[in-house]
Amino acid sequence: MTLATGSTIGIVGGGQLGRMLAVAAAQLGYKCHIYAPDKAPPAAEVAAYFSRSAFDDEAALARFGGEVDVATYEFENIAAGPLSALADHAPLYPPRAALEIAQDRLSEKDFITRLGGRPAPYAAVSTPDELDAAVARIGAPAILKTRRFGYDGKGQARIMDTADIGAAWEAVKGAPCVLEGFIRFDAEFSILLCRAPSGETALWDAPENVHAHGILDHSSVPAAPALRPAIAEAQALARKVADALDYVGVLTMEFFATAEGAVFNEMAPRVHNSGHWSIEGALTSQFENHVRAICGLPLGATDLVVPEVTMQNLIGEDVTRWRDILSDPAAHLHLYGKRQARPGRKMGHVTRLIGPR
Repeated sequence: MTLATGSTIGIVGGGQLGRMLAVAAAQLGYKCHIYAPDKAPPAAEVAAYFSRSAFDDEAALARFGGEVDVATYEFENIAAGPLSALADHAPLYPPRAALEIAQDRLSEKDFITRLGGRPAPYAAVSTPDELDAAVARIGAPAILKTRRFGYDGKGQARIMDTADIGAAWEAVKGAPCVLEGFIRFDAEFSILLCRAPSGETALWDAPENVHAHGILDHSSVPAAPALRPAIAEAQALARKVADALDYVGVLTMEFFATAEGAVFNEMAPRVHNSGHWSIEGALTSQFENHVRAICGLPLGATDLVVPEVTMQNLIGEDVTRWRDILSDPAAHLHLYGKRQARPGRKMGHVTRLIGPR
Protein backbone atom coordinates (compact mmCIF):
# COMPACT_ATOMS: atom_id res chain seq x y z
CA MET A 1 0.00 0.00 0.00
CA THR A 2 1.30 3.44 -0.95
CA LEU A 3 0.96 6.13 1.69
CA ALA A 4 -0.43 9.35 0.19
CA THR A 5 1.58 12.53 0.50
CA GLY A 6 0.36 14.62 3.41
CA SER A 7 0.15 11.51 5.60
CA THR A 8 1.92 11.38 8.95
CA ILE A 9 4.96 9.25 9.73
CA GLY A 10 5.54 8.45 13.40
CA ILE A 11 9.17 8.27 14.54
CA VAL A 12 10.00 6.70 17.89
CA GLY A 13 13.11 8.51 19.12
CA GLY A 14 14.06 12.16 18.90
CA GLY A 15 17.78 12.20 18.09
CA GLN A 16 19.70 13.19 15.00
CA LEU A 17 18.59 10.16 13.00
CA GLY A 18 14.96 11.08 13.58
CA ARG A 19 15.80 14.66 12.66
CA MET A 20 17.30 13.66 9.31
CA LEU A 21 14.43 11.27 8.62
CA ALA A 22 11.95 14.07 9.25
CA VAL A 23 13.78 16.37 6.81
CA ALA A 24 13.76 13.68 4.13
CA ALA A 25 10.07 12.96 4.74
CA ALA A 26 9.15 16.64 4.43
CA GLN A 27 10.84 16.78 1.02
CA LEU A 28 8.48 14.02 -0.12
CA GLY A 29 5.42 15.81 1.25
CA TYR A 30 4.98 13.84 4.49
CA LYS A 31 4.54 15.15 8.02
CA CYS A 32 6.38 13.61 10.94
CA HIS A 33 5.31 13.05 14.53
CA ILE A 34 8.18 12.50 16.98
CA TYR A 35 7.74 10.37 20.10
CA ALA A 36 10.45 10.65 22.77
CA PRO A 37 10.85 11.13 26.53
CA ASP A 38 13.12 14.18 26.18
CA LYS A 39 11.87 17.69 26.79
CA ALA A 40 13.19 19.21 23.54
CA PRO A 41 14.72 16.52 21.30
CA PRO A 42 16.58 17.58 18.13
CA ALA A 43 14.11 15.82 15.83
CA ALA A 44 11.14 17.75 17.22
CA GLU A 45 12.60 21.00 15.88
CA VAL A 46 11.97 19.90 12.28
CA ALA A 47 8.80 17.83 12.72
CA ALA A 48 5.12 18.79 12.57
CA TYR A 49 4.18 17.12 15.86
CA PHE A 50 5.86 15.96 19.06
CA SER A 51 4.63 13.70 21.87
CA ARG A 52 6.65 13.45 25.06
CA SER A 53 6.28 10.13 26.88
CA ALA A 54 8.41 7.25 28.09
CA PHE A 55 9.48 4.57 25.62
CA ASP A 56 7.82 1.89 27.76
CA ASP A 57 4.50 3.71 28.25
CA GLU A 58 2.17 1.38 26.34
CA ALA A 59 -0.90 3.59 26.72
CA ALA A 60 0.99 6.58 25.31
CA LEU A 61 2.41 4.45 22.49
CA ALA A 62 -1.10 3.27 21.62
CA ARG A 63 -2.32 6.88 21.46
CA PHE A 64 0.66 7.77 19.31
CA GLY A 65 -0.14 4.87 16.97
CA GLY A 66 -3.66 6.20 16.53
CA GLU A 67 -2.30 9.57 15.40
CA VAL A 68 0.07 8.38 12.66
CA ASP A 69 -0.33 6.48 9.39
CA VAL A 70 2.90 4.48 9.61
CA ALA A 71 5.62 4.27 12.26
CA THR A 72 9.35 3.64 12.44
CA TYR A 73 12.11 4.01 15.05
CA GLU A 74 15.49 5.70 14.95
CA PHE A 75 17.51 3.61 17.38
CA GLU A 76 17.42 0.12 18.82
CA ASN A 77 18.04 0.74 22.53
CA ILE A 78 14.35 0.70 23.36
CA ALA A 79 12.37 -2.24 24.67
CA ALA A 80 10.69 -4.05 21.79
CA GLY A 81 7.77 -5.35 23.87
CA PRO A 82 5.94 -2.04 24.47
CA LEU A 83 6.11 -1.23 20.75
CA SER A 84 3.43 -3.87 20.18
CA ALA A 85 0.96 -1.33 21.58
CA LEU A 86 1.99 1.02 18.79
CA ALA A 87 1.96 -1.71 16.13
CA ASP A 88 -1.64 -2.55 17.05
CA HIS A 89 -2.66 0.86 15.67
CA ALA A 90 -0.22 1.62 12.85
CA PRO A 91 2.12 -0.40 10.62
CA LEU A 92 5.57 -0.49 12.24
CA TYR A 93 8.72 -0.79 10.12
CA PRO A 94 11.27 -2.31 10.39
CA PRO A 95 9.47 -5.28 11.96
CA ARG A 96 9.71 -5.76 15.71
CA ALA A 97 11.49 -9.09 15.16
CA ALA A 98 14.48 -7.23 13.71
CA LEU A 99 14.61 -4.98 16.75
CA GLU A 100 14.35 -7.91 19.17
CA ILE A 101 17.28 -9.68 17.50
CA ALA A 102 19.51 -6.63 17.08
CA GLN A 103 19.19 -5.40 20.67
CA ASP A 104 20.48 -8.68 22.13
CA ARG A 105 24.03 -9.43 21.05
CA LEU A 106 23.70 -13.16 21.72
CA SER A 107 20.48 -13.52 19.73
CA GLU A 108 22.04 -11.44 16.95
CA LYS A 109 25.15 -13.61 16.66
CA ASP A 110 23.13 -16.84 16.81
CA PHE A 111 20.79 -15.52 14.09
CA ILE A 112 23.67 -14.53 11.81
CA THR A 113 25.37 -17.88 12.34
CA ARG A 114 22.20 -19.75 11.35
CA LEU A 115 22.13 -17.80 8.09
CA GLY A 116 25.71 -18.77 7.27
CA GLY A 117 27.40 -15.60 8.50
CA ARG A 118 30.61 -15.58 10.46
CA PRO A 119 30.87 -13.55 13.68
CA ALA A 120 34.01 -13.47 15.80
CA PRO A 121 34.31 -16.40 18.25
CA TYR A 122 31.80 -15.80 21.04
CA ALA A 123 30.28 -17.28 24.17
CA ALA A 124 27.36 -16.37 26.42
CA VAL A 125 28.41 -15.23 29.89
CA SER A 126 26.13 -14.65 32.87
CA THR A 127 28.29 -15.61 35.87
CA PRO A 128 31.96 -15.23 36.89
CA ASP A 129 32.47 -18.96 36.42
CA GLU A 130 31.06 -18.79 32.88
CA LEU A 131 33.41 -15.87 32.16
CA ASP A 132 36.40 -17.90 33.35
CA ALA A 133 35.33 -20.81 31.14
CA ALA A 134 34.72 -18.56 28.14
CA VAL A 135 38.15 -16.95 28.41
CA ALA A 136 39.74 -20.39 28.74
CA ARG A 137 37.98 -21.51 25.55
CA ILE A 138 38.19 -18.35 23.39
CA GLY A 139 41.43 -16.98 24.78
CA ALA A 140 42.68 -13.45 25.37
CA PRO A 141 42.71 -10.75 24.33
CA ALA A 142 38.92 -10.63 24.20
CA ILE A 143 36.15 -8.15 24.86
CA LEU A 144 33.25 -8.58 27.26
CA LYS A 145 30.06 -6.87 26.05
CA THR A 146 26.69 -6.56 27.70
CA ARG A 147 24.04 -8.37 25.70
CA ARG A 148 21.70 -5.38 25.70
CA PHE A 149 21.79 -1.58 25.62
CA GLY A 150 25.36 -0.96 24.55
CA TYR A 151 26.48 1.32 21.71
CA ASP A 152 29.40 3.62 20.81
CA GLY A 153 31.70 1.60 23.04
CA LYS A 154 29.39 1.59 26.07
CA GLY A 155 28.82 -1.58 28.10
CA GLN A 156 32.17 -3.09 27.15
CA ALA A 157 35.35 -4.16 28.94
CA ARG A 158 38.57 -5.45 27.43
CA ILE A 159 40.32 -8.53 28.76
CA MET A 160 43.93 -8.49 27.62
CA ASP A 161 44.91 -11.45 29.83
CA THR A 162 43.43 -13.48 32.66
CA ALA A 163 44.42 -10.85 35.21
CA ASP A 164 41.75 -8.55 33.74
CA ILE A 165 38.83 -10.94 34.22
CA GLY A 166 37.74 -9.67 37.63
CA ALA A 167 37.87 -6.01 36.65
CA ALA A 168 35.93 -6.72 33.45
CA TRP A 169 33.16 -8.45 35.38
CA GLU A 170 33.00 -5.51 37.78
CA ALA A 171 32.81 -3.08 34.84
CA VAL A 172 29.69 -4.74 33.36
CA LYS A 173 28.12 -4.97 36.85
CA GLY A 174 27.14 -8.59 36.44
CA ALA A 175 24.86 -8.00 33.45
CA PRO A 176 24.28 -10.88 31.01
CA CYS A 177 27.11 -10.62 28.49
CA VAL A 178 28.80 -12.04 25.44
CA LEU A 179 32.54 -12.62 25.33
CA GLU A 180 34.03 -11.99 21.89
CA GLY A 181 37.48 -13.04 20.80
CA PHE A 182 39.71 -10.45 19.15
CA ILE A 183 40.33 -10.92 15.47
CA ARG A 184 42.98 -9.57 13.15
CA PHE A 185 41.38 -7.37 10.53
CA ASP A 186 42.52 -5.13 7.72
CA ALA A 187 39.62 -2.65 7.81
CA GLU A 188 36.08 -2.07 9.00
CA PHE A 189 33.17 -1.46 6.66
CA SER A 190 29.40 -1.41 6.72
CA ILE A 191 26.66 -2.55 4.38
CA LEU A 192 23.60 -0.33 4.01
CA LEU A 193 20.64 -2.01 2.37
CA CYS A 194 17.08 -0.77 1.89
CA ARG A 195 14.24 -3.22 1.32
CA ALA A 196 10.73 -2.35 0.19
CA PRO A 197 7.57 -4.31 1.16
CA SER A 198 7.65 -5.87 -2.33
CA GLY A 199 11.09 -7.35 -1.65
CA GLU A 200 12.82 -4.83 -3.91
CA THR A 201 16.23 -3.96 -2.49
CA ALA A 202 18.79 -1.21 -2.97
CA LEU A 203 22.40 -1.20 -1.78
CA TRP A 204 24.75 1.75 -1.39
CA ASP A 205 28.50 1.60 -1.94
CA ALA A 206 30.03 0.16 1.22
CA PRO A 207 31.75 2.83 3.35
CA GLU A 208 35.09 2.03 4.92
CA ASN A 209 34.90 3.12 8.56
CA VAL A 210 37.48 4.25 11.10
CA HIS A 211 36.57 4.30 14.80
CA ALA A 212 38.15 6.15 17.71
CA HIS A 213 37.39 5.26 21.34
CA GLY A 214 34.56 2.98 20.17
CA ILE A 215 32.81 5.73 18.19
CA LEU A 216 32.75 6.15 14.42
CA ASP A 217 35.26 8.87 13.51
CA HIS A 218 34.94 8.96 9.72
CA SER A 219 33.71 7.02 6.71
CA SER A 220 35.09 6.93 3.16
CA VAL A 221 33.25 5.81 0.04
CA PRO A 222 34.02 3.75 -1.90
CA ALA A 223 36.02 1.41 0.30
CA ALA A 224 39.52 0.33 -0.79
CA PRO A 225 39.53 -2.04 -3.79
CA ALA A 226 41.19 -4.75 -1.69
CA LEU A 227 37.98 -5.00 0.36
CA ARG A 228 35.73 -5.86 -2.60
CA PRO A 229 35.64 -9.66 -2.05
CA ALA A 230 34.69 -9.21 1.62
CA ILE A 231 32.11 -6.58 0.68
CA ALA A 232 30.48 -8.88 -1.88
CA GLU A 233 30.28 -11.64 0.75
CA ALA A 234 28.76 -9.22 3.27
CA GLN A 235 26.21 -7.89 0.78
CA ALA A 236 25.00 -11.44 0.08
CA LEU A 237 24.56 -12.01 3.82
CA ALA A 238 22.70 -8.70 4.21
CA ARG A 239 20.21 -9.78 1.54
CA LYS A 240 19.66 -13.08 3.39
CA VAL A 241 19.06 -11.24 6.65
CA ALA A 242 16.59 -8.81 5.08
CA ASP A 243 14.64 -11.58 3.36
CA ALA A 244 14.59 -13.79 6.49
CA LEU A 245 13.07 -10.93 8.50
CA ASP A 246 10.71 -9.75 5.73
CA TYR A 247 12.43 -6.47 6.38
CA VAL A 248 11.16 -3.03 5.36
CA GLY A 249 13.41 0.05 5.53
CA VAL A 250 17.15 0.59 5.88
CA LEU A 251 19.22 -2.20 7.45
CA THR A 252 22.85 -1.61 8.44
CA MET A 253 25.38 -4.35 9.10
CA GLU A 254 28.95 -3.74 10.26
CA PHE A 255 31.83 -6.03 9.32
CA PHE A 256 35.55 -6.59 9.70
CA ALA A 257 37.53 -7.34 6.53
CA THR A 258 39.98 -10.16 7.28
CA ALA A 259 42.26 -12.46 5.29
CA GLU A 260 39.48 -15.08 5.49
CA GLY A 261 36.73 -12.69 4.32
CA ALA A 262 33.95 -10.73 6.00
CA VAL A 263 33.50 -11.20 9.75
CA PHE A 264 30.18 -9.92 11.10
CA ASN A 265 30.31 -7.40 13.95
CA GLU A 266 26.78 -6.12 14.55
CA MET A 267 23.61 -4.97 12.85
CA ALA A 268 21.36 -1.96 13.32
CA PRO A 269 17.73 -2.12 12.10
CA ARG A 270 17.69 1.55 11.12
CA VAL A 271 19.46 4.32 9.27
CA HIS A 272 23.03 4.60 10.46
CA ASN A 273 25.88 7.02 11.16
CA SER A 274 28.06 5.36 8.50
CA GLY A 275 25.44 6.24 5.88
CA HIS A 276 25.26 9.99 6.54
CA TRP A 277 27.52 10.61 3.54
CA SER A 278 24.62 9.54 1.30
CA ILE A 279 22.69 12.80 1.90
CA GLU A 280 24.95 14.67 -0.53
CA GLY A 281 26.99 11.77 -1.90
CA ALA A 282 24.34 9.46 -3.37
CA LEU A 283 21.49 10.00 -5.81
CA THR A 284 19.10 8.93 -3.02
CA SER A 285 20.09 9.16 0.64
CA GLN A 286 19.56 6.44 3.22
CA PHE A 287 16.96 8.69 4.88
CA GLU A 288 14.92 9.25 1.73
CA ASN A 289 14.96 5.57 0.79
CA HIS A 290 13.89 4.59 4.30
CA VAL A 291 10.92 6.93 3.97
CA ARG A 292 10.18 5.59 0.49
CA ALA A 293 10.24 1.99 1.75
CA ILE A 294 7.99 2.43 4.78
CA CYS A 295 5.54 4.50 2.71
CA GLY A 296 5.36 1.94 -0.10
CA LEU A 297 7.07 4.11 -2.72
CA PRO A 298 9.58 2.88 -5.33
CA LEU A 299 13.15 2.97 -4.07
CA GLY A 300 15.56 5.57 -5.46
CA ALA A 301 18.90 4.94 -7.14
CA THR A 302 21.88 4.75 -4.77
CA ASP A 303 24.75 5.54 -7.15
CA LEU A 304 27.52 7.90 -6.07
CA VAL A 305 27.23 11.42 -7.50
CA VAL A 306 31.04 11.89 -7.47
CA PRO A 307 33.96 9.41 -7.48
CA GLU A 308 34.67 9.71 -3.74
CA VAL A 309 32.87 10.91 -0.60
CA THR A 310 34.09 11.35 2.97
CA MET A 311 32.07 11.92 6.14
CA GLN A 312 33.62 13.13 9.40
CA ASN A 313 31.74 13.03 12.69
CA LEU A 314 31.87 16.08 14.96
CA ILE A 315 32.24 14.67 18.46
CA GLY A 316 31.95 16.79 21.58
CA GLU A 317 33.90 20.03 21.28
CA ASP A 318 34.65 19.34 17.59
CA VAL A 319 31.41 21.19 16.93
CA THR A 320 33.03 24.48 17.94
CA ARG A 321 34.92 24.38 14.62
CA TRP A 322 31.73 24.98 12.65
CA ARG A 323 32.83 28.40 11.34
CA ASP A 324 36.14 27.00 10.08
CA ILE A 325 34.33 24.11 8.42
CA LEU A 326 32.01 26.49 6.60
CA SER A 327 35.01 28.42 5.28
CA ASP A 328 35.61 25.37 3.04
CA PRO A 329 33.17 25.80 0.13
CA ALA A 330 33.25 22.05 -0.53
CA ALA A 331 32.10 21.15 3.00
CA HIS A 332 28.50 20.15 3.72
CA LEU A 333 27.90 20.79 7.42
CA HIS A 334 25.12 19.15 9.44
CA LEU A 335 24.56 20.27 13.03
CA TYR A 336 22.10 18.31 15.14
CA GLY A 337 20.74 21.07 17.36
CA LYS A 338 22.02 19.54 20.59
CA ARG A 339 22.42 22.17 23.26
CA GLN A 340 25.35 20.74 25.19
CA ALA A 341 28.60 19.31 23.82
CA ARG A 342 29.88 16.43 25.93
CA PRO A 343 32.84 14.09 25.40
CA GLY A 344 31.76 11.27 23.11
CA ARG A 345 28.52 12.98 22.07
CA LYS A 346 27.77 13.22 18.34
CA MET A 347 27.04 16.88 17.68
CA GLY A 348 27.07 16.90 13.88
CA HIS A 349 28.97 15.75 10.82
CA VAL A 350 30.61 17.17 7.72
CA THR A 351 30.59 15.60 4.26
CA ARG A 352 32.97 16.36 1.43
CA LEU A 353 32.49 15.37 -2.22
CA ILE A 354 35.70 14.62 -4.10
CA GLY A 355 36.00 14.70 -7.89
CA PRO A 356 33.82 15.92 -10.74
CA ARG A 357 30.07 15.48 -10.68
